[in-house]
Amino acid sequence: MSLALSFAQASATGPRDENQDALRVVTPPAELAASKGYLFAIADGVSHCADGGLAARLTLQALATDYYATPETWAVAQALERLLISQNRWLQANGGGQPLLTTLSALVLRGRRFTLAHVGDCRLYRWHDGQLDCLTQDHVWEQPGMQHVLKRALGLDQHLVVDYRDGELEAGQAFLLISDGVWATLGDAGIRRLLEDAPTLEACAEALVSAAHLAGSQDNASALLVRVDELPEASLGDALAQLEHWPALPTLRNGQEFEGWEIESRLARSRQSLIYRVRDRQGRPWLLKTLPPALREAPGAAQALLLEEWFLRRVQGRYFPELHSLPQRQHLYYVMRDYPGQTLAEHLSLNGPLPLGDWLDLARRLLRGLGQLHRRNILHRDIKPENLHWSNDGELRLLDFGLAYCPGLSHDDPHDLPGTPSYLAPEAFQGAPPDVRQDLYGAGVTLYRLLCAQYPYGEIEAFQHPRFGTPTPASRYRPDLPAWLDDWLGRLLASQPQQRFETAEECLLALEHGERQAPARPRPLLEREPLRVWRGVALTSLAINLGLTLWLLHRG
Repeated sequence: MSLALSFAQASATGPRDENQDALRVVTPPAELAASKGYLFAIADGVSHCADGGLAARLTLQALATDYYATPETWAVAQALERLLISQNRWLQANGGGQPLLTTLSALVLRGRRFTLAHVGDCRLYRWHDGQLDCLTQDHVWEQPGMQHVLKRALGLDQHLVVDYRDGELEAGQAFLLISDGVWATLGDAGIRRLLEDAPTLEACAEALVSAAHLAGSQDNASALLVRVDELPEASLGDALAQLEHWPALPTLRNGQEFEGWEIESRLARSRQSLIYRVRDRQGRPWLLKTLPPALREAPGAAQALLLEEWFLRRVQGRYFPELHSLPQRQHLYYVMRDYPGQTLAEHLSLNGPLPLGDWLDLARRLLRGLGQLHRRNILHRDIKPENLHWSNDGELRLLDFGLAYCPGLSHDDPHDLPGTPSYLAPEAFQGAPPDVRQDLYGAGVTLYRLLCAQYPYGEIEAFQHPRFGTPTPASRYRPDLPAWLDDWLGRLLASQPQQRFETAEECLLALEHGERQAPARPRPLLEREPLRVWRGVALTSLAINLGLTLWLLHRG
């Protein structure tokens, strides 16, 4: 089931020469609607400016175009804020010396929630079970005689302040966006009567506009009504699963050809996934990921696999595996590039802790990859050496997005504890919601392991309820570490999230600053390996004493 809506709109010029109101409705394709939602907006151009009608129309055009061009993983308010700030600057710069001003009220319905953005004196009401609630505040001066003078509007000030609000949707509720040409004349009581009496949304929208002018409104009048008919499933994964009804993948044999792929071998199998090594028609190596037999009928398993692919497609770049477009896909799987190299877990097992130079290079790459991921509003939630691939070309890539999470799009079970216990942040064990600092903590444990082959708080088993104090300094295992790097790792691994770095970019900047200020030079041998030094001194002293004894015996 997907979000089902009904809507209607009406607008009339009234006694004015020009209609400077504008309305906009955007109903995108199903997959985009699941990630970005449906957009409804009203704008009222300010009459006493260069061209208020133009400002209103261009603002809604920019809103409709730019909102759906923002990353699909961005939060609704985050996307609206970015583009409205940009539009505000454009209006200020293109008025030809005169202000281009418009008010705006926008509503996005996505999944089971709504988000509104509002600046000016249009209004947005919620109508449900006979209750009419105004969800916006009029940005006008409250002094007598100035109630129609705006104190906030798009294009008015260099620093734009927009009101945002969000909440849960309910089936049967309706939202009403109206200009001040309607509400200022009819009042809430008149609006409520028309909502109660109108037989259809279309009739109601027309009645609101007509009644405003019949009651004496001297302004343009516009109304946009949206009703929630059905609510969707709870998560984006559920919505994606309904878009394609691919059957489960059959068991594949070595040498078999399947949908244009030559199956080489089964590479890995776990409780959550099954991976085959395959080649395309040009002989290039790829990895095909699907569900193991035990999960083919499990609730939510197909959604999880599709969501994993969806996330990966939205962060394609240097630090992530390339995905194939799969034009011939007819079963439930996705395909990513197979790179020569090994995971950092394999490297640690075969070669032990990394040399400091290699470690610093990989730390920078990991933080840049995490930063790119977080800027897309995606959390990995399973950063560990097993999920980091060090290719033969020197590139580091983040793997396995099976536990990835996007606030506002993914479903979060507060009782669930996804990930590997030894890499989970302390607050995750207390039920804290996923956030960037938990990913950074996982990166810190990973880097600590690659440097020391140990865990900063000791290894944690799935059944444990660990307590966290102060992590063991990495210099206890690696005396060659400079003091600043010891402190940097300690901050990354702090048990209290507020003591950690806030972003991957801040963490990377501190790392690079430390390198510039205090290059990683080996400490003196006495400081790094005191036992070896004093053992050498003792042996040297013994040799000298033996030599003196022999010399004295020889003289005697």
